Amino acid sequence: MPVYMESDDDCILTAKITGEIDHHSAKWLRADIDTAINDNKPQLLRLDFSGVTFMDSSGVGLVMGRNLSMKEIGGKVELVNMPPYIERVMSIAGMDKLTGTVFGKGGNQDGKQG
Repeated sequence: MPVYMESDDDCILTAKITGEIDHHSAKWLRADIDTAINDNKPQLLRLDFSGVTFMDSSGVGLVMGRNLSMKEIGGKVELVNMPPYIERVMSIAGMDKLTGTVFGKGGNQDGKQG
């Protein structure tokens, strides 16, 4: 379950997650993403789910924890490129309200309403 981190000049840190998000992989994802947050102090953490092939409730916990980490430094979280099943899980869990990400109608591609 690798995560690829990319930081840009606009204070945006993108974490491109690949593979499965479950209890075991979430532990490593949290550590890698938290390290990048601490190192970069971004204003926006963009979690890119385009490479995720499976996700259980650990994925919701991953988002909730990173949202709290970003709030502590005055930043926000955005969820992008979610496959439909992940978008549904995140929506049911209320992650759209927590993160402010617009779900549906292409809105999960760039965080803007479609």
